[in-house]
Amino acid sequence: MTQTELTLCLNLLLFLHVVAQFRNNVQQQQWPVPYRRFDHRPATDSYCDALYPFCPTGDRDGRIPYMRDTDVISIYRLQTPVWEFKYGDLLGKFRIMHDAIGFSSSETGANYTMEWYELFQLGNCTFPHLRPEEYAPFWCNQGAACFFEGIDDFHWSQNGTLEKIGEITGSQFNDMAQWVQDDNETGIYYETWTVRSDPSPNSTVWFESYDCSQFVHRTYRKLTELGAKLSSRSQTNYTKIYLYSGEPTCLGNESAIFGQPALKNLALDIREFYHTFRPHQSFIDFALSMLEAYKKVVLDKSFYLYYNFEYWHLPMKPPYVQITYEEVPLP
Repeated sequence: MTQTELTLCLNLLLFLHVVAQFRNNVQQQQWPVPYRRFDHRPATDSYCDALYPFCPTGDRDGRIPYMRDTDVISIYRLQTPVWEFKYGDLLGKFRIMHDAIGFSSSETGANYTMEWYELFQLGNCTFPHLRPEEYAPFWCNQGAACFFEGIDDFHWSQNGTLEKIGEITGSQFNDMAQWVQDDNETGIYYETWTVRSDPSPNSTVWFESYDCSQFVHRTYRKLTELGAKLSSRSQTNYTKIYLYSGEPTCLGNESAIFGQPALKNLALDIREFYHTFRPHQSFIDFALSMLEAYKKVVLDKSFYLYYNFEYWHLPMKPPYVQITYEEVPLP
């Protein structure tokens, strides 16, 4: 073999190696993208302000009462329209529901409610603030579990669901309580959207939501692992808010996009996109923003998603956005 032939062979092997590495990197992208967990929950920023205080009657540190091992704890499925306390059944007519779990001690007669929701309301978890003094969008998107004494029977049953679905022992309840606290410390941010390739049953899920109903599903699965037998007399449906897109592209984290002059146009495009969804707009501004949102999402087929503290571009496709109320059977 001549030196020229040897050089060609080496170059070919190097090229094949690069191609193989590229294919491996492509294949390593997992769908749906796994939700990122953390070692601990960070303190919230004072800029983030809740219209309604988070968990006003619950323990500030998220502690859950200890139950006697011999106690029998009833488990209740709770569901009501979002913001039912303010708007009644209005959002229920659109099947936009909030989910929680209730518990009742047979020994003490005490009732408890457990739910997982946004620290600073849904809008702040779905879209960021654009602060004049900061170039990058500012997110107030933490969510957490809230455990408090009492079950407001009227709140849950008037326009929703209050149904006993099982029983566990006090010992099993205490094991679940420890799991909830661990889950709450590591899963810290709320995600509104579920992103799929299309509405068909076998479509690819790009991103899963992380919201109140997902917390309920995780808790039901944990209770089942601990030995609970759960059953419902009615169909167990839950609200899902879908975006539909082609394969997403990861654009990078905040520093990679907003700290690089070379990506100035991308950074400005992301800011412009989120400006459409800014809070506290007048009625006229809101109407104009909805027209702009239609242009961006439907006509331009573009959406920027913030997930795992990274920005992703979604090439949108029909039907673009959909709210469903679909069955998720008890485990």
